[in-house]
Amino acid sequence: MRNSSKTATLESRLPLLAVEQNCIISKDGDVTACFAVSLPELFTAGSADYEAIHSAWHKAVKTLPDFTVVHKQDWYVKENYNPNMEGEEQSFLARTFERHFNERPFLNHCCYLFLTKTTRERMRMQSNFSSLCRGTLIPKEVRDPEAIRRFMETVAQFERILNDSGLIRLNRLTEEDLTGADHRQGILEQYLTLSKEEGASLEDIALGAEQVRVGSKRLSLHTLSDTDDLPAAVASDTRYEKLSTDRSDCRLSFAAPVGLLLGCNHIYNQYLFLDSSEENLQKFEKSARNMHSLARYSRANQINREWIEKYLNEAHSLGLSSIRAHFNIMAWSDDPAELKQLKNDCGSALALMECKPRHNTADAATLYWAGMPGNAGDFPCEESFYTFIEPALCLFTQETNYRSSPSPFGIKMADRLTGRPIHLDISDLPMKRGIITNRNKFILGPSGSGKSFFTNHMVRQYYEQGAHVLLVDTGNSYQGLCGLINSRTRGEDGVYFTYTEDNPIAFNPFYTDDKVFDIEKRESIKTLIMTLWKRDDEPPTRSEEVALSNAVNGYIELIRDNGLAPSFNGFYEYVKGDYHEILKEKQVREKDFDIANFLNVLEPYYRGGEYDYLLNSDRQLDLLAKRFIVFEIDAIKDHKILFPIVTIIIMEVFINKMRRLKGVRKLILIEEAWKAIAKEGMAEYIKYLFKTVRKFFGEAIVVTQEVDDIIKSPIVKESIINNSDCKILLDQRKYMNKFDDIQAMLGLTDKEKAQVLSINMNNSPSRLYKEVWIGLGGTQSAVYATEVSLEEYLAYTTEETEKMEVMQAAAELDGNVELAIRHIAKLRWERENENNQ
Repeated sequence: MRNSSKTATLESRLPLLAVEQNCIISKDGDVTACFAVSLPELFTAGSADYEAIHSAWHKAVKTLPDFTVVHKQDWYVKENYNPNMEGEEQSFLARTFERHFNERPFLNHCCYLFLTKTTRERMRMQSNFSSLCRGTLIPKEVRDPEAIRRFMETVAQFERILNDSGLIRLNRLTEEDLTGADHRQGILEQYLTLSKEEGASLEDIALGAEQVRVGSKRLSLHTLSDTDDLPAAVASDTRYEKLSTDRSDCRLSFAAPVGLLLGCNHIYNQYLFLDSSEENLQKFEKSARNMHSLARYSRANQINREWIEKYLNEAHSLGLSSIRAHFNIMAWSDDPAELKQLKNDCGSALALMECKPRHNTADAATLYWAGMPGNAGDFPCEESFYTFIEPALCLFTQETNYRSSPSPFGIKMADRLTGRPIHLDISDLPMKRGIITNRNKFILGPSGSGKSFFTNHMVRQYYEQGAHVLLVDTGNSYQGLCGLINSRTRGEDGVYFTYTEDNPIAFNPFYTDDKVFDIEKRESIKTLIMTLWKRDDEPPTRSEEVALSNAVNGYIELIRDNGLAPSFNGFYEYVKGDYHEILKEKQVREKDFDIANFLNVLEPYYRGGEYDYLLNSDRQLDLLAKRFIVFEIDAIKDHKILFPIVTIIIMEVFINKMRRLKGVRKLILIEEAWKAIAKEGMAEYIKYLFKTVRKFFGEAIVVTQEVDDIIKSPIVKESIINNSDCKILLDQRKYMNKFDDIQAMLGLTDKEKAQVLSINMNNSPSRLYKEVWIGLGGTQSAVYATEVSLEEYLAYTTEETEKMEVMQAAAELDGNVELAIRHIAKLRWERENENNQ
């Protein structure tokens, strides 16, 4: 027959009585206020930030009354990424991205804070008086309402102090958060099942001397409950060697090794017991006198007396509050064989903090029971040690996972620690929050750092979310992506302009789909013709400007009235014929407008001329409606005739979009071409663009790789950098010796410098990715991983052989780039599987 004398129902043993007014009430009358804590993201805080966080905690804890327990509980639970494959609007590449990360393991972090008001008697209870050991629990009446009211006032002050720090955010947990709802687990249920999975049911709990088991999960408990186990010195933060250089420090909280860096299922419990400091110090005074009397009989007594006196001296001279503290790591696993590894991992993490690992089995059951939210009053006092508030707070973990932006718009990047995909908004949400004042971006990265790869990834996602994208390139970096978009839209989008002898670049500046010629369109046509007619050092007269304006307006009216096909040839013939007659009737003098000179200079662009193809394209293409346009200008960037014309047309295309596409996101990305554009008198266009594009829901992005270019160019320095609130840097280790100049020019803080120099320093060998630093407005910055699927890689690659492989496969499949990418990816997967076998 089964012995049931040692079994009990959870209901009979549960030390909690009720949840009222969002507080947990225990059967001993303890009242607990509960919060969810939002901490800074991993690798984003500097030494000054950690000092500020530590100071905020210290100020907040000091407001709490005596006989309060501060219980900070950090959950680190292994989870797998669940891809979002729903929605027919998802593109081919978006689906491959989600599939690539399917089931990617990562460590999810949640932080809770429980402030428990208890009594002097409860604070001094030992493990043999835990509710686990008592036969029955008799509910007591709630304590003095006035004392509870004062406690809740101090809790509100505590919350306000931490929230005002700007680095930590406390959110009050509701009754539903604590007890759960129909289809949602509460925190209490999560703790009693050691699971955050929805639908997890309560299981049997075995609390024994040798082990603690919750269902099939077995616990391994390491404690810091004695001053002998603590390091010689503590600090608010520590140097993380793996991401630090001789020129920069990557900082983490002192307790980071037992946080996200400990890659197993575990809970890190941090307790501060706020006794009456005055009573504690009196007790120590008495103990010191006793030790002094017995010092002659034992050297240990003499040493203990010295330590007690030192403690008392510090308390009195610095006005410090005497408290007790305790810290423990509660790790668990379903596999009994894994417990040994868990024990080693937790011990190693504590050793990294210079603590002495102590695997606790004697009090594991009572510590697990006391760790229940709202039951901190049941904590066994012999498991705590005396200290002060400030050093105890150094053992708090102060960082969390990378968080996804709540904004619907953004790009997909990856967490640099675990590779979990995160949704990142670097445009709209920062603008809304006032972190940045414009959406412009400045991208810097040496050759081979993954610069074009990142920009491909970014603009592809912008395009898929409805943005109009115009790219100015000098190296066919976007040929694959543009070809994919072109084949997917059956030629309706994805326009690629490049110059070759067989197929030279060509436009028709007079063509529009809707026959609308607004002021911007007219002005861009005049600017184009003026560039063809006059040299940079030859300014037009007022009469010449008027004559040209009348000619352009007259030809536009002719197009509208007669329905003629617009072209530069038509304009030339109009000026030569009808407009010439109009000038004769007006008796315009030759010195005011020399029409013969005008026609002679423009003759190379007219039918039969050397450049007759340039402005007479038979592709009646209105770029206003095209959402993805690439101008590849590498072949003409040094051409004195073609390049200025092409750049004017590019600017006209974007400014036309900027002015006419109301409420539509648009961006222009200029690769290395900005250097050539800046040389050809186009500086004013760039300045205008960067200063005004924000007013039209647009963003201008400049990409460069040469440090000297950005340092020496006044255009970049004054116009681009000063008007780009988002700065994106890739691996800068090639420029390590020059980085001080870059830091000064970009206005980076020491914390941002340390982040940038940590790029790619500790990449996981099991994943293929490159890291990128993104800084917003000088106040928010982090390093992210650009990790993509094989299909995305084939669309973005700038390797000539791989691009040729995709293009050749597409040619064999009637130009279908998507099918070509699918085919090549399938072959590579099959080849990799064969090699693995």
